[in-house]
Amino acid sequence: MNTPAIIWDWNGTLLNDLWLCVSSINVLLGKRNLSVLNSKKYREVFSFPVREYYETIGFDFSTENFEVPAMEFISLYESQVENCTLQPGALDVLGYFKEKETRQFVLSAMHQDMLEKTLKHNGIFHFFEGVAGLGDHYAVSKVERGRQLISQFKIEKENALIIGDTIHDFEVAQELEIRCILIADGHQSEERLKRTGALVLDNLFDLKKIEKIGSI
Repeated sequence: MNTPAIIWDWNGTLLNDLWLCVSSINVLLGKRNLSVLNSKKYREVFSFPVREYYETIGFDFSTENFEVPAMEFISLYESQVENCTLQPGALDVLGYFKEKETRQFVLSAMHQDMLEKTLKHNGIFHFFEGVAGLGDHYAVSKVERGRQLISQFKIEKENALIIGDTIHDFEVAQELEIRCILIADGHQSEERLKRTGALVLDNLFDLKKIEKIGSI
């Protein structure tokens, strides 16, 4: 087929939810008398696995189970996620690649139902040939879900690209043997992203400067 394909991350890449993640985690930190984060500090400490990120910012899982703050965060996040807008340039670049007949997919750590709901709420669900979130019985990680996506839609790895906003997106791309571009407009700082050795762009608009997906 030799048809180029983009596998998009959702949170922080296409969806501008940084403010919500910061405000939600700060509610949890405040309840525990821990120091709250500003956006700059958050982008320097946020990481995967999430449990380790929580420990880095002061949570003590010898006194409470990780599931307690994790579920608190999800509840706060999901109650306001519909107030999040798309990242600047998201609609523009999705339309741009659609015109170029590039296959487009979403691979996210968000629960499948919530992922589909938020994509539809933002009016962009129709851009994607396939949407893969977590939460079904057979996927144990974003990597495993990615493998399922590649297999189900017969995505050619050599003509594919993963676009994300975190080091974890780069690690997923490495596991899936797909090239990766990181956007320094999401959940982690440009300096941290550049340490991966991946191509790092300032924003989504810069993607339009790329001549051919398969040549990256």
